[in-house]
Amino acid sequence: MQTQKQIVDSLLTPEVYPQDPGKIELIQTHISFVFLTKNYVYKVKKAVNFGFLDFSTLEKRRVFCEKELELNRRLCPDIYLEVVSINKSSNNIMIKGSGETVEYALKMKRLPQERIMTVLLKENKVDKKTIDEIAGIVAQFHLNAQTSPEISTFGSLKIIKTNWDENYSQTIKYLNQTIPQTEFQFIQTKINNFMEKNTALFESRIADKHIRDCHGDLHSGNIFITDKICIFDAIEFNDRFRYSDVAADVAFLAMDLDFQQRPDLANYFIERYIVYSRDQQLTQLLAFYKCYRAYVRGKVISFKLDDPNITSAEKESATKEAQAYFKLAAEYTKSL
Repeated sequence: MQTQKQIVDSLLTPEVYPQDPGKIELIQTHISFVFLTKNYVYKVKKAVNFGFLDFSTLEKRRVFCEKELELNRRLCPDIYLEVVSINKSSNNIMIKGSGETVEYALKMKRLPQERIMTVLLKENKVDKKTIDEIAGIVAQFHLNAQTSPEISTFGSLKIIKTNWDENYSQTIKYLNQTIPQTEFQFIQTKINNFMEKNTALFESRIADKHIRDCHGDLHSGNIFITDKICIFDAIEFNDRFRYSDVAADVAFLAMDLDFQQRPDLANYFIERYIVYSRDQQLTQLLAFYKCYRAYVRGKVISFKLDDPNITSAEKESATKEAQAYFKLAAEYTKSL
């Protein structure tokens, strides 16, 4: 991380960029450094290894940058531009420069941050017409998304249970910090019971080819609403999180809208998606997958508590946010 810190510091200076970057802003997630410049966004993967995600080597970061480019061109072909090298010669670091390649970044066209759906929701600027359009885009995307016998195996209870067990093991260290132990045990019991009782339902989803190469991270923070709707930031780092029942994608955005106190829009999105996809059966799985998505959000936000790049104030905010997601996950399990 020390070498990466030097690169990150350099990317905050205008000289590193091939064109005038204007004001440079840095946004961090638990896995990325995102540099916003006047016209472009440069996304650098953090040199981390969480087990389910491994960006620990330069070569792995290059491979996953290229995969992210390919996957996201499915929904945003005009936004995802190229993978660029970051080079060092003497003491100078340059994007697409000469000398040794010390890092890679995914270069994207910059869209106005104020048009991210999360921001628009807070300003009460998302209407049913927009939700209907998003539902149509997602349904068509799922219809066109790749499926195969290999992808279909990711809808099996064996793999779904693996995903849940991983969630549990990775949140044990946050017990009574972001998730109360009683809530943790309650969710575990309800989820395990649901899987045991619904074996036939999960098998029928596989048989009917509802397991697809989905988006994997479909929430309002990954949707730009401009003259065109752009759903970006599909998961590239682990096929297991992207290969899923289409219901898991639908549940993610619905959960996100619930979290932002817009259950009316969540229900309308589900209703319109079903009209476009004709997939009535997914309603039987929505509470299950909403719980899964809320739990994963609580988990990944909890990871920020261990990130040396995050300030104590940001960690305090992350704790509260993670707690809210885990509470929502527990609420969903009550209807299982």
